[in-house]
Amino acid sequence: MAEVQIKNPFVNLPGYSCFGCSPHNSYGLAMEFIEQDETIVSFWSPKEHFSGFLGVLHGGVQATLHDEIASWVVFVKLKTAGYTADLSIKYLNPVLISKGTIKLVSKLEALDGNFATMYTELYDGAGKLCSESRAKYFIVPEHIAQKKFAYPGIDAFY
Repeated sequence: MAEVQIKNPFVNLPGYSCFGCSPHNSYGLAMEFIEQDETIVSFWSPKEHFSGFLGVLHGGVQATLHDEIASWVVFVKLKTAGYTADLSIKYLNPVLISKGTIKLVSKLEALDGNFATMYTELYDGAGKLCSESRAKYFIVPEHIAQKKFAYPGIDAFY
């Protein structure tokens, strides 16, 4: 299994403060990503202030984790950018923060014209599948992604 750490090429953009992936947003998730064959993977350690009910990771935070990793599938696997058109999540089990580091795995499931659908799974620190999602993104050609979304080109991610 080929595994490559993905660089965040947006970190030095003026005003960049993404809640999902900026390492400089003190309120954010500061997600990082690894490419493993056809998937994008993220390991993320939840903190108590992301809980909803008594040590359970808030469902909205889970939704953000799913949405964010899906966008990185677009950046890296489709070599462009876009925006979320639809996000559907199934919450299967509570994510107990005390279980530790969460693993997310996302991959391209379908490509239909300008729409890409990513399938993502979220596992708790014990390896239990806790939620799964399908995110549909409206994607744009790379030259538009560069102009409107500051997409730096695929080489900037490695």
